[in-house]
Amino acid sequence: MPEENDELLELVDEDGNKVQMEVLDILTVDDKEYALLMPPHEHSEEEEHDEAEVVVMRLKRDGEDYTLELIDNEEEFARVEEYIEQLEDEMEE
Repeated sequence: MPEENDELLELVDEDGNKVQMEVLDILTVDDKEYALLMPPHEHSEEEEHDEAEVVVMRLKRDGEDYTLELIDNEEEFARVEEYIEQLEDEMEE
């Protein structure tokens, strides 16, 4: 599992443009893994994470290979979002 701030991925967006994304964390929700990603230029030590745009994608493993997928199911996305909010609340306590 990647440690915070130690991995950059190059993804291709829906327009075919290459985009660098920093892996912030990997979460497991309902036995599925999700990657929290952020463009590296939007993240700095002084900046609060909630001010920057974080992208959440489903992480699929096939042996040692990984694939990132968009979460197109609203219920699935809502469960992941709720889990992230719970983690943020616990960190604030």
